[in-house]
Amino acid sequence: QVQLVQSGGGSVQAGESLRLSCAVSGGAFSRYTMGWFRQAPGKEREFVGTIDWTGTSTYYPDSLKHRFTASKDNTKNTAYLQMNSLKPEDTALYYCAAGLKHYMDSKIPEMYNYWGQGTQVTVSS
Repeated sequence: QVQLVQSGGGSVQAGESLRLSCAVSGGAFSRYTMGWFRQAPGKEREFVGTIDWTGTSTYYPDSLKHRFTASKDNTKNTAYLQMNSLKPEDTALYYCAAGLKHYMDSKIPEMYNYWGQGTQVTVSS
């Protein structure tokens, strides 16, 4: 059984940074494309970024690519999302996800097989 356990959320001031972690167990982590999504109250789940199974290729929405960085450590079975220069509009519940599709085809939730429990990020002005 594949499990994704997230950590690293919290409350910060605008301009600060956070790093989210997503530890994967019970599956072939090195084969997974890892994705990150977020969902604010009353809004749809939004794509934040994705990283390929090797951990060398990433893709982000244009609005986030200069502030958010996804990474993947296949020796630790853990994926990360580094978020810099956080803004109040980044406030949301953040999810990691694992899947077997090509990372460039993995910009929608339906492309993923497994999900983390979500971690709250709150950015105040």
